[in-house]
Amino acid sequence: MNDLLAPLLSPEGRALLAEVRGTAPADELAVATRLRREHPADLVSAALAQARLRQRAAAKFGEADADRMFFTPNGVEQSTRASVASYRAESLRALGVRTIADLCCGIGGDAIALARAGIRVLAVDRDPSAAAVARANAEALGLDDLIEVREADVTEVDTAGYDAVFVDPARRGGRGRIFDPEAYSPPLSWAVEAARQASCGVLKVAPGIPHEAIPADAEAEWISDGGDVKEATVWFGARVTPGARRAVLLPSGAGVWASPDSMLPNPEVRPVGRYLYEPDGAVIRAHLVAEVAADLDGGLIDPTIAYITADERHMTPYASAYEITDQLPFNVKKLKALLRERGVGTLTVKKRGSAVEPEELRRKVKPQGPNSATVFLTRVAGAPTMLVGAPARPATGAGPS
Repeated sequence: MNDLLAPLLSPEGRALLAEVRGTAPADELAVATRLRREHPADLVSAALAQARLRQRAAAKFGEADADRMFFTPNGVEQSTRASVASYRAESLRALGVRTIADLCCGIGGDAIALARAGIRVLAVDRDPSAAAVARANAEALGLDDLIEVREADVTEVDTAGYDAVFVDPARRGGRGRIFDPEAYSPPLSWAVEAARQASCGVLKVAPGIPHEAIPADAEAEWISDGGDVKEATVWFGARVTPGARRAVLLPSGAGVWASPDSMLPNPEVRPVGRYLYEPDGAVIRAHLVAEVAADLDGGLIDPTIAYITADERHMTPYASAYEITDQLPFNVKKLKALLRERGVGTLTVKKRGSAVEPEELRRKVKPQGPNSATVFLTRVAGAPTMLVGAPARPATGAGPS
């Protein structure tokens, strides 16, 4: 990528990028054939490859930024979603952070959000391609006065003069995702110490991190965006509450927080009521289902399943509500008959605690008709169960904070 980035930054390269913008995959061959009559073949190929990456990156960065930025395949895959990076940058700014060392910066997604929050950034990555792209992105977005990009081994960088340190270890290698934290680059143990030594230290980790792997002196936060859990962040420093857990839901910014002293025990198991609440994934990952259940005056349908049930409809940003009309033991024939009787042709299948795949169930029940329904494949008090219902209508109320 390094060899191809410089030509793309030239006037000819930028003109080509503008010309191939939005090229559909089916048209690439014809476009490439035409452009190679007037431009070097490798430059045309690089421009088309960059156009594809920009199209993919639009979902994370927004079309306006993606069309000006530069990407690598790994950069698109591993970079932080702009909404999440912006939330974190604003959190750091609110803590008084004005300078930060962004270690393992990749293509600069977090550095961009930090700079836009008015924070001066030292962005470091040992990968020459990543560092070059991060530098190009800072310039493309007019943020190069706030972002210094340095190609270096992060373990050799002195961060003593910065208000905060942010570390995002690489969790993918040549063979895909890395599951051993000590095989991260740099190892998780080094990243923890680097964050711990700073006045404000932030460590980005996979959302599936076991709670027992989180250092006792850290505060952990799980972030979802549009209902999808994106990442977890571990915070160190004087302003954190050791052992506390938080779930943050974007784009609203709603959050559930609990300290070790205030965390509630697991909710009691109770019979399925009129309403079923499906907690946001960040709430589940943060182990804060009990806090949401208490606010809903609800209980669990099973001790091992994160579905909350209640008799009343409450408004909460932390869970999706469904009105349950039927509860059946797991039996495909009975479900098929019920759906046929109700004229259900649009069937949404959700599962938690069931080995049955949604598509497999749809093929077997063959839904037909003008109506819609949602079926939950789950367990109720240990028994395989099907709950049938539909999204509940809005109600008034508030959630925990």
